[in-house]
Amino acid sequence: MRVASRALGRANLVHAYGHCSVRLDDEHLLVCAAMPMGLVTKEPGVVVPIRGPLPAGVLGEVCVHQQIYVRRPEVGAVVRSMPRYLMSLSAASITPIARHGPGSYFAPSVPLWRDVQLVRSASQAQGVVDTLGTSRAVVMRANGAVVVGGTLEEAVAMTWFLEDAARVEYEVRAIGAADSAVFSEEDSRQRATTAGRIIERMWDYLTVGDVEVDAGTL
Repeated sequence: MRVASRALGRANLVHAYGHCSVRLDDEHLLVCAAMPMGLVTKEPGVVVPIRGPLPAGVLGEVCVHQQIYVRRPEVGAVVRSMPRYLMSLSAASITPIARHGPGSYFAPSVPLWRDVQLVRSASQAQGVVDTLGTSRAVVMRANGAVVVGGTLEEAVAMTWFLEDAARVEYEVRAIGAADSAVFSEEDSRQRATTAGRIIERMWDYLTVGDVEVDAGTL
């Protein structure tokens, strides 16, 4: 959890805001400390019930994590991020579509939750998770994204993939090629693989040099 928090911070996928969690079992999740993720050192996470009120000091948007774990039993981890390109596109109600390898994991496009308010209630969280559906990510208009994965490593890697898809979306639109540079459904299906240590290699890339990785204390 600490390594993931710092990795997301170093990659500029989060800043003062953002959080991640892992499913511990059917009844509990572990969420990172409520602080800028890049500044996490030895701070422990907080155990949160998947069903029930959030403990004191836990960020309000963790209610989204709770809803995801209840409704998506295959999900083992959640990342809430605010990457640069994704934020810019979402302010215009645009989300990435499948235009390159990393974008294929979110084909045909990333769903958009249109409410610009911070998620602080069960009803809002339900709306976000309804919009997420069976996708790997949901974008919140002008407010970042929520990404899910079977493991924390996968959720972190997919967060990087999502921002790279947003970068490509932004740049393809800038050169006027939005209508031509699109993967087919079959292209996306074949390309969106996790074989060949896809997730593991991205995790290694994002965590290289981390103090706990180098010290072998994980």
